[in-house]
Amino acid sequence: MKKGNQKDRGIVMVYTGNGKGKTTAALGMALRASGHGQKIKMIQFMKGSQNYGEIKAAKKYIPNFEIEQFGLDKFVNKNNPAQEDIELARKGFEEARKAIISDEYDLIVLDEISVAVDYNLIKEEDVIKLIQSKPLRLNLVLTGRYASKKIVELADMVSEVREIKHHYKKGIKAKPGVEF
Repeated sequence: MKKGNQKDRGIVMVYTGNGKGKTTAALGMALRASGHGQKIKMIQFMKGSQNYGEIKAAKKYIPNFEIEQFGLDKFVNKNNPAQEDIELARKGFEEARKAIISDEYDLIVLDEISVAVDYNLIKEEDVIKLIQSKPLRLNLVLTGRYASKKIVELADMVSEVREIKHHYKKGIKAKPGVEF
């Protein structure tokens, strides 16, 4: 991260862990930033459905909040990702890089980037370089299970969302407004 006036310095935040709520926390930050008139971009890795509530809400209610998806509407096979999964993740990463260096945004969320790194769709070293190259004032959020030790060390704030109990285990399926 570039040096400069610490008062104006944006922070790097990581939401990780095996519990539900990492993307939801990042969306809450985006909503809060929007309330202050800030410009926000969320790049979702490994997600490809327009049926997510955040996409519908951002388009309808929050003009200064852009969300782009770089994934398919299905799960990625960690041990054998499809070539299309790899290409979409790399396109998403390139879009993230462009958005970050543009210095147009106040907050950028890289949703599920930690999973994309863990699945070897994106290189950890590239994410580290991206974090280090961010404009001083930019607030940057990275979400997803399996955040690497190096990224955790580089971040200013890390929250681990830990599962204690989950409704899936009771057979309750994904619900609109809760999971998507």
